[in-house]
Amino acid sequence: METESTRQLKVSKEIQRDMAEIIRSKGMAAFSGAMVTVSGVKISPDLSVAKIYLSIFPSSKTKEVMETVSQMSRQLRGELGRKMAKQLRIIPELNYYVDDSLDYVEKIDELLKK
Repeated sequence: METESTRQLKVSKEIQRDMAEIIRSKGMAAFSGAMVTVSGVKISPDLSVAKIYLSIFPSSKTKEVMETVSQMSRQLRGELGRKMAKQLRIIPELNYYVDDSLDYVEKIDELLKK
């Protein structure tokens, strides 16, 4: 796998920071009372597609939250566009993924306790 360029890393960090702020501003009520955090962003070399990884707590609400995010997708991209208008000419297409690394850590913890 090739490494990300400095520009990709900078844009990823900026998108992560701005998306976290946008999601936080919506409040937990918008996401069925779940806590949603942007745990990471990976962007394609041409900066046209961004994969946004969301960490959702409690994980039992994951499906519900992902449906909500999917419905809000255009609105979220629009808000990101307004925040990043100065840095980027074209706002990337946003794809959302569940970051289940916390669930994985919990599972490992449980196994180690046995």
